[in-house]
Amino acid sequence: MDILLQSIVTGVLLGGLYAIIGVGMSMIFGIMRLTNIAHGDIMILSSFLTMFFMQHVIGNPVAALLLTIAVMLVFGFCIQHFLINNVISKGDEPALLVTFGLSIIVSNGLFLIFGPAARGVPTELIRTNLINANGISVSSMYALNFVVAVAVIIALSLIMGRTSLGRGIRAASSDTLMSELLGVNTKRMYVYAMLLTVTTASIAGMLVGMTFTFYPTTGTQYLIIAFGCVVIGGMGSLVGTLLGGVILGLAQLVGASFLGSAYQQLIGFLVLLVILAVRPQGLLSKAVRK
Repeated sequence: MDILLQSIVTGVLLGGLYAIIGVGMSMIFGIMRLTNIAHGDIMILSSFLTMFFMQHVIGNPVAALLLTIAVMLVFGFCIQHFLINNVISKGDEPALLVTFGLSIIVSNGLFLIFGPAARGVPTELIRTNLINANGISVSSMYALNFVVAVAVIIALSLIMGRTSLGRGIRAASSDTLMSELLGVNTKRMYVYAMLLTVTTASIAGMLVGMTFTFYPTTGTQYLIIAFGCVVIGGMGSLVGTLLGGVILGLAQLVGASFLGSAYQQLIGFLVLLVILAVRPQGLLSKAVRK
């Protein structure tokens, strides 16, 4: 019973990390109807930047994160303004191919600069427990991941629902032609959406780097996790992404407690397939896939 309860607690907290990994992909799909193949690699790029800034510029993780966000905002602006915006009106495939090419460039660039060795963002939190009683332990790092994920999703929900920027982005996503007739610069709104996305990816990259080791090529692994979260919760739903992350984390950890860690990934994606069969549009999405 203790093992099962420990798996549930850890699975929920791991789900928070999964959610913040997937929330940027959910936003981009919901706003631009674009599946960003480069999302995982952009996040891993943030992990490497945070590690670099902590090792060579400033040891404080918060300051390193702020530097990473600053660099990623410039990077996000460039790829959206100069690449994606120029092809997004030409159909789904050109923009998808742009993100696919960007994924290859980022992962190979990281490999050339940093090499193939495993890296990590140093922190003492991974070695400490917030709670350790009655056979149940709560990792300080996992707890931080969950709290930050919830805070980020609440902040994004407030931005999208209660600010003029959020209303402009939602208008651009719901009816591009009508928004432009009303004076909304939809491509500028897409740039703002990408800036929000790379900010969340920067935060996720730091948390992933603190929690696990990472390589230049592990972006694909986290892209699959992001897909799982947004497909379970519903494409474009921020709260759904959190729910999807928790369900995926629970499925992996609880399943592993019964069948072993070798089947952890398999069980998680079997749950994903079941949810797709029962509710193809995702748990919290109102749209129906055709």
